[in-house]
Amino acid sequence: MQAGTQRGLEKVRYVFDAKSSKFTVQAFATGLLSGFGHNPLIAIRDFDGEVQFVPGSYEKVFVRISVKTSTFEPLGDLKRDDRQKMETMMRGEVLQVEQFPNALFESTEITVREIGDGLLEAHVVGDLTLHGVTRQHAFDARVSNMGTMLRASGAFRLNQSDYAIAKVSIAGGTLRLKDELKLDFEVVARRSDSEPQS
Repeated sequence: MQAGTQRGLEKVRYVFDAKSSKFTVQAFATGLLSGFGHNPLIAIRDFDGEVQFVPGSYEKVFVRISVKTSTFEPLGDLKRDDRQKMETMMRGEVLQVEQFPNALFESTEITVREIGDGLLEAHVVGDLTLHGVTRQHAFDARVSNMGTMLRASGAFRLNQSDYAIAKVSIAGGTLRLKDELKLDFEVVARRSDSEPQS
């Protein structure tokens, strides 16, 4: 096999750019106050990771993303005290960030379908480790390959109880959060010159 052909089979590596990305968690309220629009929206501010694949063929695609749970931040027009209470509860009672500082997703299987003009549809299956529990998780993403940059978007849902996360109540139980969470992402990954790890 010629060196050029062999080289063409090498994987390229893209590194996530958290500052150029948007990653949010939508919680849903239940209870007496749920009708007042108390559905907390939380931003994931800090994460890192990478995407690897063989150019052109999208063979051996691999995705890894690690999220710092201490950087979850409530969004919206909240009073200062309410924001602080929510952050304290979220980081202490819900995510227990001192014990579980990171959440990690590593893909085990990815199928990619080209839909034209550099646009791709990807079905991603992998292992999500959250709150000390690892479970298989799958989601779909739409990806734009711009050569030196990838842009991916999508959404998926998960249940807190699947990851041994205790449901909490606010305001003496008049406001509670449902088990299901919705996560939305619009993430950017930039081409890296460093060698991918095999």
